[in-house]
Amino acid sequence: MQADYPAVFSREMGCTPAELRTWLPGASRGARIEWEGQTGARVWLQAAHSLRLNWSPLAPRRIALITLPRLQVSFDFGGLDAAARHHFMRYFDLYTQRGGG
Repeated sequence: MQADYPAVFSREMGCTPAELRTWLPGASRGARIEWEGQTGARVWLQAAHSLRLNWSPLAPRRIALITLPRLQVSFDFGGLDAAARHHFMRYFDLYTQRGGG
């Protein structure tokens, strides 16, 4: 989690595209989702505001014998205010967190 989330940013996530698609309905608290092919989604957070997500696979991270999937995920909150972005991302980050970290 962060203290501030800009309206547009990208980050690396340790998951596959299929995992992200499975997590997104729960991570968005059941908000309406419009899937944009296999590499994007629009999540309606308020009546007039949506979050656009786009992702692309990165080369897996290898640590000794472990191979971890990676995605580059971009977030575009459009006109959503800072408080609403923080509210969404706080839950999203907790929902998609893996392991003990």
